[in-house]
Amino acid sequence: MRYAQRWERVCVRHGRWLLDADADQALEHLDLRALPEIVEAQQRWAQVARRAGRAGVEPGEVFGVAYAVVCRWWDLALEWPDERVWPARLHALAGGDAGGDFWRWRAVTRDTAVFPEVVEVARALLDPVMAELAWQDSGAERPRALPAGGAFCRQLGERVGRRWLGPLAAVDFGGPLIAWMGAVIRRRRGAAVPRGHRDELWWVRRELQPTSMAAQLRALTKEAKLPGSGTVWRSAVAPERRALIGNLLDDAEEQLIQLRGAQRGSSAEAAERLLKGLGCSIGRLQEAVRETVAAALEAGVRVEDVAAWAGLSPDALAEVLGAGSGTVR
Repeated sequence: MRYAQRWERVCVRHGRWLLDADADQALEHLDLRALPEIVEAQQRWAQVARRAGRAGVEPGEVFGVAYAVVCRWWDLALEWPDERVWPARLHALAGGDAGGDFWRWRAVTRDTAVFPEVVEVARALLDPVMAELAWQDSGAERPRALPAGGAFCRQLGERVGRRWLGPLAAVDFGGPLIAWMGAVIRRRRGAAVPRGHRDELWWVRRELQPTSMAAQLRALTKEAKLPGSGTVWRSAVAPERRALIGNLLDDAEEQLIQLRGAQRGSSAEAAERLLKGLGCSIGRLQEAVRETVAAALEAGVRVEDVAAWAGLSPDALAEVLGAGSGTVR
C-alpha cells in the first residue's frame, strides 16, 4: 500500500509510516509504535483539511506551506540547542539509535519526524487570529519592520510546543514563514505584489520548497566521495573557531555598511574614508579566510581541494596560513 500525498502516509492499522518506493533506499516503512503523536497527527490533519475546505483553500496548498516552514526549521534545528523533540524522534524511527548512519537516517525520517508540527502549523496558518497577529506585528496601518519578539511567531512557537522558537523564527527573513506573513500583510494593505511573486498566500517559491528524500540521499552519496565528508563541521571545528569566523564576517559586514554614506565631502576625505574602511573589511575577510582554511584542514579536507576553493595555489595557501598566528600545526 503506497500513498502519493505526504499527509496520507500513516497506516493506522499497522502503526507505520509508508515511504516513497522510488527514493533509492531499501525501507518501505518506518515503525511508529513508539511515537503515537505521529498517528494522532494524522487524525488531526483530517480536521485541518476540513477547515481548509470551509475556507475555500485546497488542503494540499495549506499543507505545502506548513511543510516548507517546518522543514526549514528542521534544517536550522541542528544549531538549536533547545531542540529536544526531533532528535528523540529521529533515533526512535531509526530503531533506537541512528548511530554512525545519522545523516542518512536524518534524510529518511525527516517527513515523519516533523509531521505533528506540520499539522499544527497548518492549523495555525488557517486561523484568522494568527493572521491578525501578523498584521499587528507589521504595524498595521503604521508599517514597521517585523520584530524579533512579535506576537505571531511567539504564539506559533507555543503552538508547536517550543516557547523558545518564536524569536528564532521571526528573524529567518529568507524563509517561507516570513514570506507567508508578507503575503498576509500585503493583502491587508492592498499593496502591489513584488516582482517574481504570485498574489497567493498558499504558494511556496521553488527555492523555498524542501528537498525530497531521494535528492537528499543522492547528495549524501555524492558527498561521501569527497574528502572530509566523514566529518561534520560543527563537530570537527572547535566552537571557538566557528565563533571567531562568524565574528570576523560580522565585523567586515559592519564596516561595509558604514561605507554606504562615505562618498561625500572633498575627494580626499571621501577617498580616505573609503580606502580605510575597505582596508579594514579586507583585513577581517583575510583573517576569516585563514581561519576557515585552517578549520577545513583540521576537519580532514585535502590541501589541494581547500586551495582550489580558496582560489589559491598550494604554495599561496601555505603563505596564507603562515600569515596567521600558527593556529594550524
